[in-house]
Amino acid sequence: MSKSRSVGTKLLIGAAPSSGTDTRPVVGGVKSIGGIEISQETTDVTAMDSTSGYREYLGGFKDGGEVSISGFLDGADDGQEELYDLLASGDVEDFEIKFPTAIGKSWTFKGVVTKFATSEDVDNAITFDATIKVSGAPALSAG
Repeated sequence: MSKSRSVGTKLLIGAAPSSGTDTRPVVGGVKSIGGIEISQETTDVTAMDSTSGYREYLGGFKDGGEVSISGFLDGADDGQEELYDLLASGDVEDFEIKFPTAIGKSWTFKGVVTKFATSEDVDNAITFDATIKVSGAPALSAG
């Protein structure tokens, strides 16, 4: 695999089919997808008898963060409509950020849509912004 521009990256909604044609909704009109940002809590375990002069830590729970999406609102786009419907329902859903073929990887994760907003301004296209809170462990895999 090699480096690549981000053009061609897709946000898909739903679990990938085990075989056959992939008919999952793709969120259209996207101009930006904020990446997965995993962080980990720590617990300070520095004891009174520590002699190094440095604090000591244990790793704690991890957090998959949030995925922010922005793009151009399209009233006929099934993916944008599905994001809005998922916000209304509060359901946890499967998502995939699929990078261009040259990268050969994708993020898969479960998440809850926590925001869907539109923005209008004179002389500009109508845009939308959405946020997905990652639930559980995201996976970066080949293919």
